[in-house]
Amino acid sequence: MITVTGIGPGETSLLLNRVLEEINQSDIVIGSSRQLEIVPEEFQGEKKVLPKKLSELEIFLTSNMEKRIVVLASGEPLLYGIGNWMTAKFDKQDVRIIPGISSMQYMFSQLKLSMNDTFFTSSHGKEPNYDVILLLPKVALVTDSKIGPYQLAEEIKKRGLKRTIFIGENLSYPEERIRKFNESNVPDEAFNMNVVVLLDEG
Repeated sequence: MITVTGIGPGETSLLLNRVLEEINQSDIVIGSSRQLEIVPEEFQGEKKVLPKKLSELEIFLTSNMEKRIVVLASGEPLLYGIGNWMTAKFDKQDVRIIPGISSMQYMFSQLKLSMNDTFFTSSHGKEPNYDVILLLPKVALVTDSKIGPYQLAEEIKKRGLKRTIFIGENLSYPEERIRKFNESNVPDEAFNMNVVVLLDEG
């Protein structure tokens, strides 16, 4: 049985108690080096660093289905997370999903902003449909190094639109930073592990 557990945006205090219970009862825990830091010292099973290629992960999981395996997922597994890939690759009866607090959810809580009627999307490895998302009054995105906050701001300016832009970096970690911009003053810089919220307040 494979259990995919959401571990929240990063801070261990935001973990669900059930996540640690699942880890302690498992034979194998799989995650990035940073994710594996949450595994308790008393854990007796095997810790495995997530392979760079998902095809390698698929082979490993298929070969070890008789064991209790926990796959760690940042944030919420089914919100642009590995849970979507898992449920597509394996029979749903062989996969359990334990939810977690997503970085986007955390961002809204820090902003004290309602999530109602928000369009959630991502630019990780893909280009957003700007003509669609920029018609909407409230959009939240997880971005990457190729299409990040600056590129989003440029697309907003290109269309002659105005937006309030919140950028959250390293959310829930000690180096967390949340800044407010508009489409004209987003700096062209590298943003670390970030979430962007676009608001049409016009």
